[in-house]
Amino acid sequence: MAKTDVRVAAYEECDEANAQVSVVMAVGNLPIGITSTLASVQNDLFDLVADLAVPLDAAEPATARIRESHLTRLERAVDHFEPDAADLSGRVLPGGTVAASLLYQARAVVRRAERAVWVAVEAYPSAVNPLCARYLNRLSTLLFVLARGANAEHGDVQWAPEASALAMAQEDGGADDAATDGASERP
Repeated sequence: MAKTDVRVAAYEECDEANAQVSVVMAVGNLPIGITSTLASVQNDLFDLVADLAVPLDAAEPATARIRESHLTRLERAVDHFEPDAADLSGRVLPGGTVAASLLYQARAVVRRAERAVWVAVEAYPSAVNPLCARYLNRLSTLLFVLARGANAEHGDVQWAPEASALAMAQEDGGADDAATDGASERP
């Protein structure tokens, strides 16, 4: 298989996601319950790469496959850690504490890996397990919940739509010229 094949790209993205989770664990100074959950996630991500490496329709069995029980365990982890998170309905910026920032970064890497796996599923529907992509989707939810929980004591960084543009317009004493007169950007 070529190194540029979408299946190879998918498991390389998953390797990166696993490495990012390891950074969270090493630097995040998280409670043992979260670190233990993330260690289990790392093992799952190895299962996931093993699944992606051997097509579903291969004659040889894969060392591991992602199963519904992997997803169920993630759902239970989300339910377990959700009470530690602030209201999940708000729009927050990735940041806050070091732990939350690292968890948000890991989430972004996991979401990219999920997209790569969906591309592989579409390209090889009989060879790539769609549960791999679904697992990554649920993992991104868990990482979001953990990030919100990591900020619970200090508060999240809230998104303020158009905050910098409105501040500039207010400072200039008028409306945003680019929005009102169609002015173009500087060269």
